[in-house]
Amino acid sequence: MKKVLAFALIAVSLLAGCGEKKAEAPKVAFQSTDLTGASFARDFALTDHNGKPRTMADFKGKAVIMFFGYTQCPDVCPTTMAEMSEVMKQLGPQADQVQVLFVTIDPERDTQKLLSEYVPAFDKRFLGLYGTPEQTAAVGKEFKVMYNKVPGTTPGSYSMDHTAASYVFDKQGKIRLLLRPGQPTSFTVHDLKLLLS
Repeated sequence: MKKVLAFALIAVSLLAGCGEKKAEAPKVAFQSTDLTGASFARDFALTDHNGKPRTMADFKGKAVIMFFGYTQCPDVCPTTMAEMSEVMKQLGPQADQVQVLFVTIDPERDTQKLLSEYVPAFDKRFLGLYGTPEQTAAVGKEFKVMYNKVPGTTPGSYSMDHTAASYVFDKQGKIRLLLRPGQPTSFTVHDLKLLLS
């Protein structure tokens, strides 16, 4: 009787172990910072450089890379945009399933016309997004993006300190990754291929 009871307890514990393993979601091996399940960066309401109102829902079915910057940025913004252009080249045909969005944090100077010239220069598929100062502030808060005007020698020559990371969203519009400034493009390509598969 003791042997039967012991066997039954072992069998139950083994079955319980199997059940727990099945309940665990498979861990995806991203090379960028995994933000899956984060409760911020859910949506935005801005206008693209063609004058069309945009929200995250417009890009459902595509992976989205979102970068916050400004056109007069001397270093990290053009570098990041050039890196995104290289990522698109490395993705080949899969690049058509990716949308890169450049969100200006300087709506005072970054007009629709300026964005329409600056952003597609890196890749014709890229879109620039802008809003009123109030809309920009609301999106910055939702996406936990910090930005601050730094006075220059003249009123129009100011610069902007800002968060330089990019966010990646899956095809359902859910935030998944944080891309660090200067991380290898191979990491981004690897992770996008995982999200697109």
